[in-house]
Amino acid sequence: MTDALLASGVIAVVRLRDATPGRLRDIARALAAGGVGAVEITLTTPGAAAAIGQLAGDGVTDCVIGAGTVLDEQAARDVIARGARFVVSPTLDRAVVRYCRDHNVPCIPGAFTPAELLEAWRAGATCVKLFPASAVGPRYLREVLAPLPFLRVVPSGGVSPENAAEWVRAGAVAVSIGSALIIETLVREELWPELTARARALVHTVAGARE
Repeated sequence: MTDALLASGVIAVVRLRDATPGRLRDIARALAAGGVGAVEITLTTPGAAAAIGQLAGDGVTDCVIGAGTVLDEQAARDVIARGARFVVSPTLDRAVVRYCRDHNVPCIPGAFTPAELLEAWRAGATCVKLFPASAVGPRYLREVLAPLPFLRVVPSGGVSPENAAEWVRAGAVAVSIGSALIIETLVREELWPELTARARALVHTVAGARE
């Protein structure tokens, strides 16, 4: 599952103020059509849990559906029961990591300092989310990975199509990108092709940086 999660190098984060499960499903499909390999639907988005359940049942070709902003073990239990194939948290909760590990579901907790990143990794995280990445920048990640090269880090918060390649060149195994890719003006049905095109361009950029 980890290989599928990281294959495209892009985890698209869907966090909207107002969305129906049907709209979230269509956004995920538009992103998948652009080559995005993983879509994280945050639990702060209305209808998130139901949308995760629908997407898990429908299946989205070449796209792994996960849950974000998972704050405790109960939330992890709920989203995994609904079919979430990975779990993301803004901070480290060992119970969440343990539950995900016991159920073979990749878990990506958030951390910021080198000590926090290492602690999350040692707790059993599949990858660690550097959050908020906008507070530091790619150079910070490069310097952290110099003594800790075994960490698998995914920057989140402030990542954009313009700086994604720089993060990957700094050592990120993937980038987590939300509002810079999925802005609310793009979540209308007539703009799905534009969202797909933006996704495709980002995936291409990340692939180039990996080379």
